[in-house]
Amino acid sequence: MFFDVFHLAIALIPLAIYMVLLGGIHLRGRPFVTTGGRDVAALALAICGFAVVGPMELFFPEPAAREIGSWVWMLMLTFYSLCATLTVLLSKPRVIIYNVSYERLRPVLGAIVPTLDKDARWAGECIVLPNLSMQLHVEFSPVTRNAQLIATGTRQGFEGWKRLESELATALRERNSSRNPFGVSMSIAGVAILGCVVFLLIRDSAEVAQALKDWLRQ
Repeated sequence: MFFDVFHLAIALIPLAIYMVLLGGIHLRGRPFVTTGGRDVAALALAICGFAVVGPMELFFPEPAAREIGSWVWMLMLTFYSLCATLTVLLSKPRVIIYNVSYERLRPVLGAIVPTLDKDARWAGECIVLPNLSMQLHVEFSPVTRNAQLIATGTRQGFEGWKRLESELATALRERNSSRNPFGVSMSIAGVAILGCVVFLLIRDSAEVAQALKDWLRQ
């Protein structure tokens, strides 16, 4: 039983922390702007526990562990971080805005885009900024009340994306937004998971400590 609790904690604690933080972003009462790369990196941290108790355990290199002991986990986690970094580098540029309604975002974009490129033009939900080599389209999720500005096409001006993110963050910083009910459910679920896992860890603390030593091959 303690073996299951130990691995359950590894898998769920990072995810629960991510859920609490994401819920807090939705409950802060104003939009939050980030890049797609940071969003992917945060998600990679959230699911790293599942990678540890899943593929890493399944393909654990026992011969290497006999030679270098627990340091093998550091190598495997480094490999995981490199895979996450590669995913970020290969993904299309994106700007993500949490906790914003379409009605609030559209006029802000309409004001910012001409200041970035006087030749910018709209086509429905797509925006072309020819002088910055940027093409993007706007996607909005009404359930979570999030918006994404996603690159279209292969030739993108990354400096323009940095400017767009900076201008959006500045323009939306002082704009209040209603608290998103989605944040309440995320926060409650995250706190509930953390509470259950901590209770199980405290209840079986001695067995979990032994499981940790076995897991580190000590």
